[in-house]
Amino acid sequence: MPDSESTKPIDLLVAGGGAAGFFAAVTAAEANPDLRIVIVEKSAEVLGKVKISGGGRCNVTHACFDPRELVEAYPRGAKQLIGPFHRWGPADTMAFFEDRKVPLKIEDDDRIFPVSDVSQSVIDCLVHAARRAEIKVRTGTAIEAAEKTEDGEFSVTLNGGETILARRLLLTLGGIRNRTGAEIAAGFGHTIHPAAPSLFTFKIEDDPRIEGLQGLSVANGRVSVTGTKLAANGPVLVTHWGLSGPGILRVSAWGARELQETGYHFGIAVNWCGPQFGREEILERFEILRAESPRRAVENDPQFGIPSRLWKNLVEAAGAGGTEVRWPHLERKLANKLAGELFDSRFRVTGKSMYKDEFVTCGGVELREVNFKTMESRLASGLYFAGEILDIDGITGGFNFQAAWTTGRIAGEAVAAG
Repeated sequence: MPDSESTKPIDLLVAGGGAAGFFAAVTAAEANPDLRIVIVEKSAEVLGKVKISGGGRCNVTHACFDPRELVEAYPRGAKQLIGPFHRWGPADTMAFFEDRKVPLKIEDDDRIFPVSDVSQSVIDCLVHAARRAEIKVRTGTAIEAAEKTEDGEFSVTLNGGETILARRLLLTLGGIRNRTGAEIAAGFGHTIHPAAPSLFTFKIEDDPRIEGLQGLSVANGRVSVTGTKLAANGPVLVTHWGLSGPGILRVSAWGARELQETGYHFGIAVNWCGPQFGREEILERFEILRAESPRRAVENDPQFGIPSRLWKNLVEAAGAGGTEVRWPHLERKLANKLAGELFDSRFRVTGKSMYKDEFVTCGGVELREVNFKTMESRLASGLYFAGEILDIDGITGGFNFQAAWTTGRIAGEAVAAG
């Protein structure tokens, strides 16, 4: 950047070239074309998470259009997001991209993707919007420090020693991998909650019930962490690592901090039949099967929508395996053991693995210190926050991007109006 621009204050410096940063910058520039805006990104490319999210397809948002229902997908930040979601929700996000020739589609699970199934469609849209608005984007540029000058401007030091003056500073740097944003926010007096992984799969070693079943899933499971109130319903997926799927990920999200404190060593119980089935309901089904399927071997007659290979393993774990054990021959002791395996399978978790490439964390700036009508700091005028630097996180399904679009939009509008 030329020296003249380094000494003359710009209107907005955006720290972080991700979804929230780009959305805020584009919003501000389109609302007030006279603003001089610069985005700085440490990586060689912008919008890195957009590129890899959704398996490279970009899960733009989620088809949940009631703000009060939408906030239920956020373990942290639900209360603060109700108002912002009324101002900018999933329908607004969809309209934004579709108006810019990025058609979207709603899939069966209500996740929303580009019709192209390529995340580059979203990236190109945002990059072109920034270019049209004459927003300067600098990659390979890291912010090292920021402070207020006597004139009330921000003096921001970049890698290499360069300094930029800005009237307003937007921080979007967050997560475990980027502590700079939190350090800068703390320097302005903000409380920072430590980052913790929020979406992760459970490592389970050497358990014959799920060994060799990677890729198999149960559509309607219930997962709970033993000794806690943490529980969630949803599909459960067996992986080479252990267990994953929405049911597992929801528990990991709501229990992010609690599970971190265990060192990721804890017990879980899985109800493979679904939350509507307990021991009594399962035993009643067994009684019906004794009469209706007298010739069927228990291990060859899967119930409750459980895949046959998993069913056979659970039957064997209960001691009811073998073709000679038919439904009428299932003794009460074995029936109770099998019911226990079906609705209360106990596993020992010995670690975690991040969910695909979606590295989501909880932690960040204390939400009470931010004005959610503008996303401006309550402690330092002219300082704004958006995206994952805030102590906000959602479950998988496009919710984290929606929080980024919404907080970025509100910050951009406030800067443009200010």
